Amino acid sequence: MAGRSHCRPGPPEACRIGRGRRAVPLVSLLVGILMVCDAPLAGAGSVVERVKARGAVRCGSAERPGLAGRGGGQFAGLEVDVCRAVAAAVLGSPDRIEYHGYETPKQYDAVRFQTDDVFFLTGSEIADENLAGSIVPGPVVFVESHNVMVPSGSPARSVSDLAGESICFLAGSAAGRSLNAYFEAARKSWHRLAFSEEGEMNDAFRAQRCRALAGEVTTLAESRLEINGHGPASRILPEPLSVFPIVAATGTADGQWSAIVAWTMITLVAAERPETEWYAGGADAMPVEATNLGLDPAWQRRVLSAVGNYGDIFERHLGKGSRLKLDRGFNENQFLGGLLLCPFLE
Repeated sequence: MAGRSHCRPGPPEACRIGRGRRAVPLVSLLVGILMVCDAPLAGAGSVVERVKARGAVRCGSAERPGLAGRGGGQFAGLEVDVCRAVAAAVLGSPDRIEYHGYETPKQYDAVRFQTDDVFFLTGSEIADENLAGSIVPGPVVFVESHNVMVPSGSPARSVSDLAGESICFLAGSAAGRSLNAYFEAARKSWHRLAFSEEGEMNDAFRAQRCRALAGEVTTLAESRLEINGHGPASRILPEPLSVFPIVAATGTADGQWSAIVAWTMITLVAAERPETEWYAGGADAMPVEATNLGLDPAWQRRVLSAVGNYGDIFERHLGKGSRLKLDRGFNENQFLGGLLLCPFLE
């Protein structure tokens, strides 16, 4: 009796060939293995069908304060609310989601093998984890930046004012590279103070071993809360070292699903545009009637009723009404001078 292939959805090493008593031609055996191993994905139908059968939209990302973080055993944040918006569009309820954190290289297998449906990724994460061939990069959901934080009493008003000073950063981090690039472009020197642990770095800043601290602006906003609670008050300099987007990516195999995710994000951004006598706002700013995508006529109003527009989501998790108290900055809508721009009804 020929050996059987025991295959599960996942990496190739998940397939193991049992030994049988009769020889099987090698080519036939390999073809059979590939067909069986591919069957769970090929037979799963569209992502929409898979999501509806599961009853939940699966999303994932690296954890970032205000974007996706665990609290009380559940994820919350701007990216999580975008996932909830997709669930409201497709499943009728924003609560029908499953969210996963990507903190180790192995956890990015959820992207490689499409076990999640929506992935919130930076360009560095895509390159470092070799994900470019696995995803369709979709709309920008957040413009992240590397910034510098200083004590509130510091005379520094721009990063260049810190020339010659010691600046704390995490060793090997992109923020450290941004610092190097900034001061090299300015042809100024600075004193590097690298740490392997974030807590140790924050302690050094609080003890004034370094005059400033560099990192992603969302992480700095979180650190500011902890530092201000145990030491001198601090503030984040508005000048960024570098700016980079986080995109809502999807798998390469299903254009219908990629379109649904993109139109959902566009709806959130466009709906922030106020209505005037000259153009529509809210849900009518960019009406999307796409029954061929499987979306019913009320889907956009249902999404906005569930999570609000992009400005509402930002304010809730990152803005002045949140614990992080960040300015909109680059994440302001384009009609108010920010970088968020999407199709709308002219």
